Parts: sequence; C-alpha cells; structure tokens
Amino acid sequence: MAKVQLEIIALSHSVTQNQNYAVVLGEIGGTRRLPIVIGGFEAQAIAVVLERMNPNRPLTHDLFRNTMNAFQIEIQEIIINDLVEGIFFSKLICEKDGEVIEIDSRTSDALAMAVRFSCPIYTYESILEEAGVIFEETEEQSIKVDQKTKTKSVGFDRYTSEELNNLLKDVLADEDYEKAAQIRDELNKRK
Repeated sequence: MAKVQLEIIALSHSVTQNQNYAVVLGEIGGTRRLPIVIGGFEAQAIAVVLERMNPNRPLTHDLFRNTMNAFQIEIQEIIINDLVEGIFFSKLICEKDGEVIEIDSRTSDALAMAVRFSCPIYTYESILEEAGVIFEETEEQSIKVDQKTKTKSVGFDRYTSEELNNLLKDVLADEDYEKAAQIRDELNKRK
C-alpha cells in the first residue's frame, strides 16, 4: 500500500463534538487534509510541544518519551494504518538495536509522541481517500482567520503586558497550557 506523509496543520476545538478537539493533518506537497477528533488531554499534550512550552512536571507523553529514551528505543515513524467506523488506528514504528517493533496506539497518543520524537507521520492512500478532505487555499486562510478570531475573543486585550506575564506564570503553574498559548499569542501580538 502506498504511504502518504502528513504534517500537523492545525489544532482547534472540534466543531462537531463539544469538549473535544480536532487535529488537522495535511498531506505534504498536496491539498488533502485529514481531520481527526481527539480528547482534551491529548490536544494539550500536542499543543505543549508545538507551542514550545516547558511544563513544570513531565506530562504522561513526556514520561513515555523519557522511558523510551532510557531504554534506547527510537520512534522511527507513526502510521495511521486503519479506519473502522470513523475511528482511526495507528502504530508507533520503533527501533531498538536494529530490531523494528510495531506498537499499537490510539492516533491521538501516536501524534503526541510524533511531535516529541520529531518523527514523520504517515497514512495510507486508501485512508486519505476515504476520510480526507480537500481545502482550497482560500478556505484554509479563512480557517486561520477564524482561529485568530477565537483567540482574540478570549478577552486578554484588557490586561497590561505585566499582568499578562504574571497570569502566564500562574496558568503554567496550573498546567493550563491552552490558556497559556492564548496569553502568549496576545503578548506576541503586542510586540
């Protein structure tokens, strides 16, 4: 089966399922997108790495990465290898001492590990044909604008930069990385 390499394009609240998130994977060199609904904890685990945040204590995926590193196991790639009744299945393709090991994984956890190991993400052509969507560039740009609008609507613009920096320290201590990203965005907007 032909593999297609993907990259994380966006992470946002799910439009279809409250209290969940959607990670949008984009075909490298193509226009197809693969939206996948994930839980809040997994979205947070992905966002922490994408936003280059440093939590005070390791998250579960960080603990798993540290354990794999301690035992000299490398994740070579992630493969989203099946789609059954709307549920994606994935595998971590690992290597230890020249031996390839496949580990079954939820796709959300596999993506959280992929960003930690900076390894490629793949799916099969058949899965992308079945569940992928094609976005024209203008549609993608409008999605980004919508995401920016959501961030602006949070209301951090009423705080001073000093208050935001103090608030950022507090939310990081509480491990609220979603709010921390929003505060950081507001601070960056002011620079």
